[in-house]
Amino acid sequence: MRRGITATALAAILALAATACGGDGESGNGGGKNGELSGTVTWWDTSTVGSEDKVFKKLAEGFTALHPKVKVNYVNVPFGDAQNKFKNAAQSGSGAPDVIRSEVAWTPEFADLGYLAPLDGTAALKDEKDFLPQAAASTKYDDKTYAVPQVIDSMGIFYNKKIFKEAGVQVPGTVAELKTVSKKIKDKTGKTGMYLRGDDAYWFLSFLYGEGGNLVDATSRTVTVDNAAGAKAMTVVKDLVDSGAAKTDATDGWENMQASFKDGEVAMIINGPWAVSDTYGGVQFKDKANLGIAPVPAGSVAQGAPQGGHNLAVYAGSKNLDASYAFTEYMTSAASQAEVAEQLSLLPTRTSVYDKPGVADNEIVGFFKPVVDKAIERPWIPETGSLFAPLVTEYTKVLTGQTTPDKGVGATGDAYRKLLKGWK
Repeated sequence: MRRGITATALAAILALAATACGGDGESGNGGGKNGELSGTVTWWDTSTVGSEDKVFKKLAEGFTALHPKVKVNYVNVPFGDAQNKFKNAAQSGSGAPDVIRSEVAWTPEFADLGYLAPLDGTAALKDEKDFLPQAAASTKYDDKTYAVPQVIDSMGIFYNKKIFKEAGVQVPGTVAELKTVSKKIKDKTGKTGMYLRGDDAYWFLSFLYGEGGNLVDATSRTVTVDNAAGAKAMTVVKDLVDSGAAKTDATDGWENMQASFKDGEVAMIINGPWAVSDTYGGVQFKDKANLGIAPVPAGSVAQGAPQGGHNLAVYAGSKNLDASYAFTEYMTSAASQAEVAEQLSLLPTRTSVYDKPGVADNEIVGFFKPVVDKAIERPWIPETGSLFAPLVTEYTKVLTGQTTPDKGVGATGDAYRKLLKGWK
């Protein structure tokens, strides 16, 4: 059950309605009389505009209720631009935020480049033992902690219950069943079974894991994307498109996928909890009960889904470290995570939050928590965030018939070995 914002949080937010959050880029030293925090904290949020961003912005404004002399400068940066934008700003020493919402794979990269402040022993890591071990894993680099986990996620199949009922089909448990179900849906309703996002390789990972593959083996420093399992996974997704079970795209994948699903043009998509709020905005899901969610269909070897999520990290060059640490702790606290889970169905990274009212009875959280518990972690190496660029190029080519599965994974493997110096 999804609930509204709590009365206490709402009162704090309304009290700050007239408080400006725009910043002039000056942070100040963060200290005041008796150690009182002051100055500006600029936060780059990468959440989805129109749904998630509203909740995060209001939550951030509440920080000023606790620290009236701190001005929070909220900036929403498109997710696809944030990684390079932050690196460019940090490298130039100008324009970087005090705090950034970092995709989990970016954290070791930013830390390796020296752009993040170590958080061990700071106010940012309050109640550190409360974090889920798999969420905390992505925050570590070179035996230090460089971020605080904010949300954790994985992927599942979103399906339209009305279309499934009309077609008389059940949720597919395997890729083979997915093809059969899609054909029945087409025959009975004229709708396409699945929209397979073709411009983001993260959507390929479940199929890769399903065939027993992975991108790399960090322990043995071996590239594995181009082995037999990788080629099989590419063949599987290509067959879904060629058979008509799925349609795909080469650009604007998120917008096309969401629009097709929300308007009832396709019966299924693969997505994560970050998409729930946006999906509910579609005409097909005005009745929220029409949205079904199930595990990603298993491949020939296993059923697998990637571990994702976001961390909050503090810029090493921040002029207001104390206030930035405090802001990071506030945004990742149990109370803040409970609010986010209630409002957006995003999964908390703190163990204690799952027992709180409004979270314990949230159906979306309840579904995804077991998925997250079994999700496959990506290697937490500095290059992890860079592994997707070569892969998505070849993934798109394979899906659109510009290259073969074998050549696609082969080219990806070659690119990885150039990126990962000394790897096999």
